Amino acid sequence: MSRIPATFAALAAKGRKALIPYVTAGFPFADITPALMHGMVEAGADVIELGVPFSDPMADGPVIQNAGEKALQLGVGMSEVLDMVHTFRQRNADTPVVLMGYANPVEHYEQRHGAGSFARDAAAAGVDGVLVVDYPPEECEEFAGQLRAHGIDLIFLLAPTSTSERMRQVAAIASGYVYYVSLKGVTGSGALNVHEVEAMLPRIREHVKIPVGVGFGIRDADTAKAISRVADAVVIGSRIITLIEDQPHERVVGVTTDFLRQIRKALDS
Repeated sequence: MSRIPATFAALAAKGRKALIPYVTAGFPFADITPALMHGMVEAGADVIELGVPFSDPMADGPVIQNAGEKALQLGVGMSEVLDMVHTFRQRNADTPVVLMGYANPVEHYEQRHGAGSFARDAAAAGVDGVLVVDYPPEECEEFAGQLRAHGIDLIFLLAPTSTSERMRQVAAIASGYVYYVSLKGVTGSGALNVHEVEAMLPRIREHVKIPVGVGFGIRDADTAKAISRVADAVVIGSRIITLIEDQPHERVVGVTTDFLRQIRKALDS
């Protein structure tokens, strides 16, 4: 079993909601990610989503697209991402780490290292969950089985357009948590409508019995607090990328932790 269920159970027992920050691995500097992950935990992160750089991230807006392109230019691929998680695990054995990305890097890794190598090596590095944007639930039972065999959760997206049938399909195979995309569009786009999220969450919970996190469009403490009233977790990504993209190396961790402490305080207030 991954660290994710125990983390959510411990938070629920305390009446708290999970803070899940997202950063693109290897951005804005190839060597910054493990230190950034530790800083996020110190600032109150409960789970870390680590974006795997990819050249054609269809669900991501320009902010995360640009971050991925820069990381790729710095030579960061799946092998380097797994190395980053391994480095993080040398000092942190408790905080769940989720890899978020696309099918191409996973399949390319397996072409290079052999069938089943991704699940094996991700588990060895200390990965707890995987979210592959372009793996629909009806087409990845074998992949889910490989991950489960290594104690890794397979996490899925749900959207405002998701039907009850899609929710049932996701519920049948998902573990860890489900990530509800609160906007119609890509990451970082538009303004989040809290009332629409409030209306959608009960529909999702009719089918999904694991925790539900909400992301895409959460930019500040007030929005995070409002979402936390109805969701089990708040996911923040594009805003963090924007804050750190032009920072010098020595300021990246500090800028991120200052921002996340504000969010953590709002969630706990």
